[in-house]
Amino acid sequence: ALFDRAVLELVVDGYTAPLTAGNFLDLVGKKFYDGMEIQRSDGFVVQTGDPDGPDGPLVGYGQKSPSDEPRIVPLELNFQSDANPTYSATSEDLGRAAAPTTLKFQAYGALGMARDEYEADSASSQFFFLLFDSDLTPAGKNLLDGRYTNFGYTVKGEDFLQDVAPGDIIESVKILKAPKPFGTYNG
Repeated sequence: ALFDRAVLELVVDGYTAPLTAGNFLDLVGKKFYDGMEIQRSDGFVVQTGDPDGPDGPLVGYGQKSPSDEPRIVPLELNFQSDANPTYSATSEDLGRAAAPTTLKFQAYGALGMARDEYEADSASSQFFFLLFDSDLTPAGKNLLDGRYTNFGYTVKGEDFLQDVAPGDIIESVKILKAPKPFGTYNG
């Protein structure tokens, strides 16, 4: 590795994806991600958030055993033509596959909520950073827009993501500036 430590700054969009952003900030506030390993880094995404790693039986926050249900966050999409988010269905399920979403997976370090590919309402605590490549994920024509919730972007340190590997440890995640109930920022 070129660096011993990567420091990233993220902007989480609670206006466009309020449930997903709120879930993420709640988990950050509970220090859920502190000390957690990166579980996937394959040139397409860097992913973490599985409570006991990719080979364990747990899949999300709130599980103490495999029989416990994790806290679930519904698929949350915000289309440019809509005033409010749409929940629990992909753009294809809604017959709106060509409809542009407000937050697109078109930037290196875009934040996405991971979920089961075939179950729209299966996100919990796992999230990913997109390692954007315009050939693999062209804006408006990629396989992520309308299928996964984008809830923000990496705005500083995104160049470190290419060197992050499975097994790397998240030392800590902190909220730098946020409105109540996550912080004291009054904007």
